[in-house]
Amino acid sequence: MQDRWKLHPLLAELLVRLDLGSDAEVEEFLEPRLKNLSDPFALGNLRAAAERVVEATNEKEKIVVLGDYDVDGVTSTAFMVAFLRALGADPSYFVPLRMEEGYGMSRSALERILAEGEPPKLFIAVDCGTNSIEEVAFLREQGVEVIILDHHRSKESTPDDCLLVNPFLDENTDQPWTSLCSAGLVFKLAHGILKYLREIGDDRGNQIDVREFLDLAAMGTIADMVPLRQENRILARHGLKGIAEGCRPGLKALLEVSGLKESTPLRPSDISFRVGPRINASGRLADASLPVDMLLSEDEAFCRKIARQLNDFNAERQLIERTIVREAEEQLKETTEVPAGIVLFNDGWHPGVVGIVSSRLSRKYMRPTIVLGWEGEFAKGSGRSVPGLSLVKVLEQCDDLLENWGGHPQAVGVSLRRENVPAFQERFAQVVDKTQEGVFPEPELHLAGWVSIDELEEDLFFGLDRLNPFGIGNEEPIIGIKDIVLQRPPKVFSEKHFRFTIRNRSGLAVQGVAWKLADRIPPLNQSLEMACRLSLNHFRDKIYRQLEVIDWRPQ
Repeated sequence: MQDRWKLHPLLAELLVRLDLGSDAEVEEFLEPRLKNLSDPFALGNLRAAAERVVEATNEKEKIVVLGDYDVDGVTSTAFMVAFLRALGADPSYFVPLRMEEGYGMSRSALERILAEGEPPKLFIAVDCGTNSIEEVAFLREQGVEVIILDHHRSKESTPDDCLLVNPFLDENTDQPWTSLCSAGLVFKLAHGILKYLREIGDDRGNQIDVREFLDLAAMGTIADMVPLRQENRILARHGLKGIAEGCRPGLKALLEVSGLKESTPLRPSDISFRVGPRINASGRLADASLPVDMLLSEDEAFCRKIARQLNDFNAERQLIERTIVREAEEQLKETTEVPAGIVLFNDGWHPGVVGIVSSRLSRKYMRPTIVLGWEGEFAKGSGRSVPGLSLVKVLEQCDDLLENWGGHPQAVGVSLRRENVPAFQERFAQVVDKTQEGVFPEPELHLAGWVSIDELEEDLFFGLDRLNPFGIGNEEPIIGIKDIVLQRPPKVFSEKHFRFTIRNRSGLAVQGVAWKLADRIPPLNQSLEMACRLSLNHFRDKIYRQLEVIDWRPQ
């Protein structure tokens, strides 16, 4: 492997750790191609859904699309609507108003949609609906046919009399499309529709290029933190490339307010930590239809206006988040010890922001954490887990105390009556403690391997770049570097961070940056070991090799 692919020994080892032992597997991983995507019709109900969408567009039926208010839901909605328009349809689209209507296919959201006029003939739900049994039945009573594209797990049963496309309903869960998020499922449906159109001799099958929608598929895939392996890796790699090569006006405006350049190669972290939060902030604090409007618009002035609004929402979200984190930690200080499973509640906390807070606290205390605010009649919030613990399995044992809940093993949303909060706090901690048997993971820094400063050559940096995109299932490697000696003082910037430059024996200059480590400036003229991520930094049409310092210690 090492010789054939001309890889640095460390890179070859990383590929082996990813269970890529054969040449074919290595080639597919290093060079993910769109042609390697599987047959869309292998996914249950997808052919029937494709045929029904084509029928609806041919008959000029009224179509409504409903999506969730997070990044996956927003990009799935924009993708579905844009593709239907390319087919010649004129669909309406809705995103639930989080504070008034709650998540997904709520009855209040459906009533708002039906109040808009004549009921649609076809209703398409994306990123929600798998557990909406009563809501689907309500739509069917109105004579509305329903297609659901969702990747959330079913609690007990699924809706009847609809076309539900959900990879987790397949008995064989070891398929290349099993871990697709909803934006990926919309891509599969679009692929299937074009394939069906070609089968029946419809010119649209050759005129529409599904690659034009890869940017939206990639954004949803990366932001939803699904494993970036198999088909997710293909969509993410090509979608990020498509964004850099020229994107839709709405996305271009969003990149600008996020401090990113359209022509610069994007990393998954750019989507996760800069672009995605601005979309999410709108759904949390205002109306998630705003980013959908922006992503669908060709009006550059309108897109810039909405992007600035999203940026303002994000700044407001950050301020609210910092306040809740401070108050949540004050609650924890009042306890004699940190419980095995943390549930915190304050009726003044904004339910749209508590998910971010629970994520921060779960990482800090290494405990599964649920943070609840107050909305309407219920305490509502979100939870984040720790490695190895499924929140879905924990909440199954708390179901009698909850009004509603759902999500993934690592992230859930819950709602419950106020009077049940104390009992839920106690039950949640007990179930987690029993499940973990009192043992919880400790914060660790896992190194992919060690290299010396003299091994910091171009082949290592460019080789690592071939492993992109990094994410769940393909974590960005943290590498230990020995023999680093700083001869000039690092430069502190923004009072929190510092930069430095080092050279190895061959004279290659490598830049270093340490985020939020300005209170730990390493000494000069002393051998150091640093734990770093290695990346290529594109700036002003030049490529710089960069170390992102995670930690350091004397050697």
